[in-house]
Amino acid sequence: MELAEVEAVVVERVEFPLQPDLGKCYSRAYLNGIICKLNKLLTKTSISIAKNRFGLCQNFAMKRVEVKKINLREVVKILGNGGLIIYPTETLYGIGADATNEMAIQKLTEYKNRPFGKPYSIAVADQKMAEGYVYLNEAAKNLYKKFLPGPLTVISKGKQKTAKGIESEDGTLGVRIPDYKLVIDIVKEFGKPITATSANASYKKRPYKVSDILENISDKQKNLIDLIIDAGELPPNDPSTVVDTTMDDPVTLRQGQIKFNEKNEILSKSEEATQNLAKELWQKYEIHKGKRAIVFALQGEMGSGKTIFTKGLGRAMEITELVTSPTFAIENEYLIPNTKHFLYHFDAWRIENSNELRSLGFDNLIKNKSIVSIEWAERVAEIIREFDDEAIIIWVNLKYGKNENERLISWGVEQ
Repeated sequence: MELAEVEAVVVERVEFPLQPDLGKCYSRAYLNGIICKLNKLLTKTSISIAKNRFGLCQNFAMKRVEVKKINLREVVKILGNGGLIIYPTETLYGIGADATNEMAIQKLTEYKNRPFGKPYSIAVADQKMAEGYVYLNEAAKNLYKKFLPGPLTVISKGKQKTAKGIESEDGTLGVRIPDYKLVIDIVKEFGKPITATSANASYKKRPYKVSDILENISDKQKNLIDLIIDAGELPPNDPSTVVDTTMDDPVTLRQGQIKFNEKNEILSKSEEATQNLAKELWQKYEIHKGKRAIVFALQGEMGSGKTIFTKGLGRAMEITELVTSPTFAIENEYLIPNTKHFLYHFDAWRIENSNELRSLGFDNLIKNKSIVSIEWAERVAEIIREFDDEAIIIWVNLKYGKNENERLISWGVEQ
């Protein structure tokens, strides 16, 4: 879009709070001068939002406010104008956009740096608001009654009342009622749902403080943020548990703070979901990197998704090399960018006895506090378990589900 096109949407006097005086109006001449200076900084998304409204998107500069100084009317105004806000919750920092505004969701998708079509969950104020956007069956209602507000995302059949890109391709929608007063107050004041996705870009570290976000995104992504509500460092809680209630029986798709049984287990419906679990587990145990060896011991039949899981680990570590099965090489190594660490990827299928793993230098990898993924770990379990005291060992079991693309994945940790 040329500068003249941007100027064409500016009315004679328009509210344009670029400066701390948010209520002040500026003349056309002043605005034209500002536009000239900012034109090169405008992202395509910001321009689209400007074009979508009658005037310009009002927040070109990211604003950061302490939670105790937040003005709800200002937050609602930003959301109403298609802006993005970063906000704290009882789990981690989330990023919110108007869940009914397609331009806002496009902007969010650009920020998250993920393909359009991957669904978002929404935050609502209460069950009544949720029922305006999803159909709640008895299973869902029971979960709402028992666990919400709280760290639980309940997936139900959507009513197609949200913007394109919110619901999944099969028409389901995840709903959160956060146990965090600020979020509830924002949604109530706004009068409709906002997105409830985490504020990190896809496959980046979990955001428990604002620096976790800003240090791991590009300047372009930063320019998409309109407001940050800073509550300091949050407790390192797990993300919300995700439960699908659209089937005959509720199924856990992501294990978080709330557990429905003692076993850590989810149903993966796609390779992407399997990789996402790998990411979640890596983010949970990444804190031990460089302090203790971290071993992902993968068990499961041929084709159950062990290599797919390791690909997810690679994505979470920002490895750019193609992660492939080391069936013939037995071991592959992948450098983790911007570190001196490697991901060591073993396939024990061709190992005839567990001592061969030792001959491949496994002892030294543990001693050097390395990161290791081992497929067919059950074949070398005896050696792996010798290092229970020195390493964090995550045993991951992958089984075929009822349908072709489904995998039942469970895990446990020895440390």
